[in-house]
Amino acid sequence: MTAAATATETSALAVRDLVAGYGGIEVLHGVSISLESGQIVALVGANGAGKTTLLRTISGLIPARSGSVELFGKNISALRSDRRVCAGLAQVLEGRQVFGPLSVEDNLRLGGYSQPGSSVEQLEAMYRLFPILKEKRLLPAGTLSGGQQQMLAIARALMSRPKVLLLDEPSMGLAPLLVREIFAVIADLRATGIPILLVEQNAHAALSIADHGYVLETGRIALSDAAGALLQDERVKTAYLGL
Repeated sequence: MTAAATATETSALAVRDLVAGYGGIEVLHGVSISLESGQIVALVGANGAGKTTLLRTISGLIPARSGSVELFGKNISALRSDRRVCAGLAQVLEGRQVFGPLSVEDNLRLGGYSQPGSSVEQLEAMYRLFPILKEKRLLPAGTLSGGQQQMLAIARALMSRPKVLLLDEPSMGLAPLLVREIFAVIADLRATGIPILLVEQNAHAALSIADHGYVLETGRIALSDAAGALLQDERVKTAYLGL
């Protein structure tokens, strides 16, 4: 299957014919993907394929040159990135990007800026989801391990009570044991019902927990199928799974 899965009117996230880039360089060449309610969708591909550019364009950090981004049927293409957060879109950036000098709890409170009045309740929810963050809540975020910082970055995004969560390379720079722990956390998030678009170079780990998958090659969707089917696809095995 080479075409992207068809977005529906009830799709949590629908990206249609998205074109974007930097200066005179076009990176995305008409990308279309969709994410349904309750799904984890994996977007995999080699370095330089345009995965991070796609996420940044969806979240409004990079302007789209053409095409559209819809959140539960509402076109948010013209909204600034902060307004997209308020509309229900949250992104965990590549490299975690926590505020190192601030405490863990202050990082979390910053994540909830768009939800005034609910920070205490949401904080407790994050501490139940990530008990280690409660244990270290008063420590500077920069003193946490890489895996703990990734948990903090995910929890900070969840503080905004997102309708859709974008994860960019959550396993980057982590030891194998921590990679398994982070992917277990992402799998557990399925139970919360939040649809997740997972961008990840570790194709096997991503597809193993996803419902659907896309393979991005040089700014175009090359393959789209159920995640389990992609894991068995000979082209994916050869190019991305090292098999």
